[in-house]
Amino acid sequence: MQNTVLIIDDEKKICSLLARIIELEGFKVFQANTGKEGLKILAAQDVYVVISDVKLPDINGVELVKEIKKIKPYTEVINLTAFGTIQDGVMAMRNGAFDYITKGDDNDKIIPLVYKALDKAKLQFRISELENKVARKYDFTGILGQSKAIKEAIALSEKVAGTDTTVLLLGETGTGKEVFAQAIHYESLRKMKPFVAVNCSGFNHELLESELFGHKEGAFTGAVRDKKGLLEEANEGTLFLDEIGEMNLDLQAKLLRVLENQTFIKVGDTQTSKVNVRIIAATNRDLKTEAESGKFRLDLYYRLSVFSIELPPLSQRKSDILLIAKHYLKEFANKVNKQELLMGDDFAELLLKHNWKGNIRELKNVIERVVILADGNSVTANLLPYEFHALEQQVGETDPMKMEQVEKQHILKVLTYTKGNKTETARLLGIGLTTLYRKIEEYKI
Repeated sequence: MQNTVLIIDDEKKICSLLARIIELEGFKVFQANTGKEGLKILAAQDVYVVISDVKLPDINGVELVKEIKKIKPYTEVINLTAFGTIQDGVMAMRNGAFDYITKGDDNDKIIPLVYKALDKAKLQFRISELENKVARKYDFTGILGQSKAIKEAIALSEKVAGTDTTVLLLGETGTGKEVFAQAIHYESLRKMKPFVAVNCSGFNHELLESELFGHKEGAFTGAVRDKKGLLEEANEGTLFLDEIGEMNLDLQAKLLRVLENQTFIKVGDTQTSKVNVRIIAATNRDLKTEAESGKFRLDLYYRLSVFSIELPPLSQRKSDILLIAKHYLKEFANKVNKQELLMGDDFAELLLKHNWKGNIRELKNVIERVVILADGNSVTANLLPYEFHALEQQVGETDPMKMEQVEKQHILKVLTYTKGNKTETARLLGIGLTTLYRKIEEYKI
């Protein structure tokens, strides 16, 4: 984007003279003689800095600042006036003007002022671009899949994203609950504010309380200074509570208060703190059953489940497996500077047969491993871990009661357990390493 300035002044000679001075500095300059004309140019062009007279035929230049900011929030405005007043100057700054100067005093000031305004505008444009880039990375278009189950989950998430409603994400481990939480945040009005995630199973009760709510100096041994909690860090944004089912019942009561009136008390404090935060929670447990049995607060469950979204396991979206696998093949190949890898038919067949108990997280890890092992320009079945081949062997069994088949399956299970470590497998089986290699060859494992 070229360095651009828009000058709005009803005195055409002054407008042209000022434009010429600024053009000599290498700027591209647009000119307008009314506020309406200036806004029209602003809407059609990328402009970093606007220099506007205060006295215009159709609008007061101070009021024009607000209209400019509505169209281009990151464009900086300098007000010029023949008869400056303190009241106008204060109002201009309140409306978002970069500066307010009197004509006649501007000869030496205007060019340095334009450069300062330009630097600020460029920084704001750059920050906006980066924020939008982050938002695009985490929006719903980044969620892979064409199956009916995942499309339904996305549709529900898109509907609730624009509200401030609390959301409860349900699903097995590895189904992408944090990915959905991020997408909901970045499609909401809070997208320019913090997204803070915490795994409730990663802390004991006392530490989780301190992490969430913060603490005052001296609240406990080791609390040598005041500490902000994650609730405050997420103020005006979104707090994602993963594995909410692991939270202690006492802590659940404090969280309920946050959900009901957005207030809380820090550990060791007597004063109430207030926040403005949206809560998105996630769990792989049946919270309703646990709440009814007293293992989870029923009132908190109802407050969290205002809008529940069930994320489907990979076993219910088989048609998405190869699509996701191809995506990660490309991503990990780029990371390790390898050429694009093609997927062999035998490789794809085993992916589709696998039960994927670890869901997308497991698929991602498998593909990363495969990319590292791949030598050519394609990935084949022999690169997959033992459990994939064990499943294939079981599918083809004709007589699972034979001793040879039982021994073969047991060796396969132990190899899977040790992740292919033959020395450890031999030790667990209680046989020599040479014997293990012989049996692997004999059974064509």
